[in-house]
Amino acid sequence: MSRIGRAPIAIPAGVEIKVEDNNVVTVKGPKGTLTQQFNPNMAIAVEGAELKVTRPNDAKENRALHGLTRTLIHNMVVGVTDGFKKELDVNGVGYRVAKEGNKLVMNLGYSHQVTVEEKDGITIEVPGPNKIIIHGCDKQKVGQFAAEVREKRPPEPYKGKGIKYTDEVIRRKAGKTGAKK
Repeated sequence: MSRIGRAPIAIPAGVEIKVEDNNVVTVKGPKGTLTQQFNPNMAIAVEGAELKVTRPNDAKENRALHGLTRTLIHNMVVGVTDGFKKELDVNGVGYRVAKEGNKLVMNLGYSHQVTVEEKDGITIEVPGPNKIIIHGCDKQKVGQFAAEVREKRPPEPYKGKGIKYTDEVIRRKAGKTGAKK
């Protein structure tokens, strides 16, 4: 039995979970509402203040879906209560970020400014000229948006210039050495 799939999901106060036909799960909480459809093989049931996911048999596909379904629903519950965030650092001489309205304006060493607009369900916070914080209740959307922002100038291995995740470690390379005689 899957250790992750077997664990029940505790439903915190202020969170409402609805399981409709065809395994459409709607989670409503203080930070927003998330809806997702899951595989019809998985049995999703709300029992009091807990939600349990069970599988019909031990077929390979059902074993794989069991833990996945439970984790996705748990992430929905965490998202509507606490939310998710990704922090990015901007390193480089003259590299700056600023927020203008709902747009993120970045100077990244190009001849032009790079602008990225907030998507629905995502908020951008710029506490300093070299820091970006992306908030949202959908873990997948937050991660995807952070990856799209990082993609504008990924960190390079020689000087470490570019946009990197705060917890990311960049493997540095040695530069060119002088000519040997």
